[in-house]
Amino acid sequence: MKGLLKNLGLVLILAGVIILIACSFTGNVNNNAILGTSAILVVVGLISYIVINKRIAD
Repeated sequence: MKGLLKNLGLVLILAGVIILIACSFTGNVNNNAILGTSAILVVVGLISYIVINKRIAD
């Protein structure tokens, strides 16, 4: 369980990046809802990665 929780931030970041890549390939770069969702996933993933790894290390 710790291993999965430790990688939760990376999974969220990768999900956001995959959404951005898919939007780029499909040409759907004018949809603010999709782009905003992917940006939120990347930011939340980065924050959760930092916080979770800090708590697990301590």
